[in-house]
Amino acid sequence: MVRALITGGAGFIGSHLAEALLKQGHQVTVIDNLSTGRFENIEPLTSHPNFRFAIETIANTTVMDRLVSECDVIYHLAAAVGVSLIVSNPIHVIETNVGGTEIVLQTARRYRKKVLIASTSEVYGKGNHVPFSEDDDSIIGPTTKSRWSYATSKALDEFLALAYYKEAGLPVVIFRLFNTVGPRQRGHYGMVIPRFVQWALAGEPIRVYGDGQQSRCFANVSDAVQAIIGLAECEQAVGGVFNIGSQEEITILELAHKVKAHTNSSSEIVLIPYQEAYEAGFEDMRRRIPDTTRIKQLIGWEPQKTLDQTLDEIIAYFREGHNQPPTP
Repeated sequence: MVRALITGGAGFIGSHLAEALLKQGHQVTVIDNLSTGRFENIEPLTSHPNFRFAIETIANTTVMDRLVSECDVIYHLAAAVGVSLIVSNPIHVIETNVGGTEIVLQTARRYRKKVLIASTSEVYGKGNHVPFSEDDDSIIGPTTKSRWSYATSKALDEFLALAYYKEAGLPVVIFRLFNTVGPRQRGHYGMVIPRFVQWALAGEPIRVYGDGQQSRCFANVSDAVQAIIGLAECEQAVGGVFNIGSQEEITILELAHKVKAHTNSSSEIVLIPYQEAYEAGFEDMRRRIPDTTRIKQLIGWEPQKTLDQTLDEIIAYFREGHNQPPTP
């Protein structure tokens, strides 16, 4: 039995990871301050004998010291995420992501614990060499655009983690997530699919930002979780960086039409200029497609669920009573 500590474990991905680890017979501890995570996500797990949780920030070094000392592996998912939050609260984003990761790595070093660091496809910035492979160059926008503060903060997380691996011998694995989606994800912070589904179910206009021709690949959270666990169990992954994502590419406008069809909604699909949605001069990546060759060759992972299957799961989740008023 492995003793796992998940930072941000009450969040969308963290709660699915906790559930999967418990099903495999492991012991799971979650720490989450519930700033973006929700207790509702982990409440069904609280009666499990191998599960425990702490509602606390990872900035509490005393609590982190105790939890890290009692675990075997750390899954570091705690972060400030979502385009809306990044644009509106850049100080919080930078301090949370960089400072939080520094505390996790310092504490892990003290007790020689393996750490898996959640990173993001955002680190590829404005690069247009698709699909993105792990050693590609990053092209980050100017510091005057807060849009790029998240990408930069996560890139610094990666540099710091790899420095701990090279200089201190800390067993570190970095995984870059490409648009992970599924039940429990909320649209409050700019997550596109839950927003589209909520609007469609409410019969409200489905708002597509920009011209809708930007394309993404959406991976089911259950597939992503299996990839993360597989990397944790693979000694050859230590010191490496791995993309996790689907290669089923779709434009955001096509996605809106697909959501409308899957929900049988009468919603109108409207285009909203970026400057109205976020801020003047907002920049976005036109295509975001992962090269997953590295993880497939190492642990044999590849996504199993299609986007259509994933959409049906998300729609069913909201129809089961988890729906909330759509956000503009």
